[in-house]
Amino acid sequence: MKQRHIVALGLAAALTTLTACGGGGDEPADTAGAGGAAGEEQTLTIWYMDGSAPEEWLTGITEEFEAAHPGVTVDAQVQQWNGIQERITTALSEDNPPDIVELGNTQALGYAATGGLTDLTDIKADLGGDEWNAAMAESTEYDGGTYSAPWYAAARVVIYDKTVYEAAGVEAPTTRDEWLDGLAAIQESNPDVQPIYLPGQSWYVYAGFLWDEGGDFANDAGEGTLNTPEAAAAMEFYKELHSYSTAPTDIDEATPQQSTEVIPNGGVASWIGLGWEYAGAIAADPALEERFGFFPIPGKTADQPGHVFLGGSNLAIPLRSQNADLAEEWLKLAMSDKWQGEYAAATGALPNRESLNSALEGNAFAEAMSQAASAGDITPMLEGWAAVETSPNPVKEYMTKVLNGEDPQAAGEEASAEITERIASAG
Repeated sequence: MKQRHIVALGLAAALTTLTACGGGGDEPADTAGAGGAAGEEQTLTIWYMDGSAPEEWLTGITEEFEAAHPGVTVDAQVQQWNGIQERITTALSEDNPPDIVELGNTQALGYAATGGLTDLTDIKADLGGDEWNAAMAESTEYDGGTYSAPWYAAARVVIYDKTVYEAAGVEAPTTRDEWLDGLAAIQESNPDVQPIYLPGQSWYVYAGFLWDEGGDFANDAGEGTLNTPEAAAAMEFYKELHSYSTAPTDIDEATPQQSTEVIPNGGVASWIGLGWEYAGAIAADPALEERFGFFPIPGKTADQPGHVFLGGSNLAIPLRSQNADLAEEWLKLAMSDKWQGEYAAATGALPNRESLNSALEGNAFAEAMSQAASAGDITPMLEGWAAVETSPNPVKEYMTKVLNGEDPQAAGEEASAEITERIASAG
């Protein structure tokens, strides 16, 4: 895994308050409630995001934890995504924050950098940390320590219409060359069908191709690197794929939403999506469930799938938690083989270690995703990186320009300059 700086994800200004409140690594102002006396009535407060914890899983782990800790009540509070960064920032600066918080995996490091999270390094082994997926593990680290634990992750896979593929005599590919050959065969077999729906600005897909080439969006110094041969090579492959799609060059997968506004309309042999997008397509047209198959985005050789962005959530203990000992015990339980496995089985999300992937058996999408995760990666760990992703995203603009015929080097120079400026301004 490449060495990267820490990402603050645009939180620098918001987190200034936290730093000013003494969150720079000092002990909590009041730890009298941590652990508590045996049998003392205590409440362990957990913040989790809307849609993250299935009711059956949450009920089961709560009952087991409370049975093992008499007098303790688990108060699991669902949080909405809108405004969550501000709410967590405020909570971490207060004397009585929640005891466990769910954080986006690319946000966790920013909070750790401000001193707002408890150092979990001493219990990492008890959390299964020796087996964590490399990309998931990277998102938990800061300055040589571990400040969160990976809860789950997700990756994109290719979703294809088995009927169209079979009619064209095409099997699920395992290499880039096989992928392109299959798309060509589908185009020849059925000219009325898009071999693949690929909008011109699906930059998370492009990210995988960029990592395949050994490139990245920026270097450790915060300088944009879309002016490199690796970036151009990745864009060349993206351009080849896009030639089999009628999707415009200036839109992404969300405008229109590919899963609900494009795929159910028919005429598409394959597309690249996440699990929730697959579910959305099925909800829009249940008949698609029998037609869809899945395969990891192919790599250059059959022994290694293509790289994919690995997004997900981590669990962390705020530094000022009044029940830190209990929070550690709950976190150990949540990270155990039993509850990680049951979470994966209930949600189809990737567990944090490969040894538990058996929990995904029988879920065809999740099985393909677990294969893809072996080549998972994340965006640059740079303070200010989030500013790059704000609209207008220079990566998206770069992609559109190259797809429309501009010189990759010239377009890359312009995009790299913008990336560098944004990172410097926000960092």
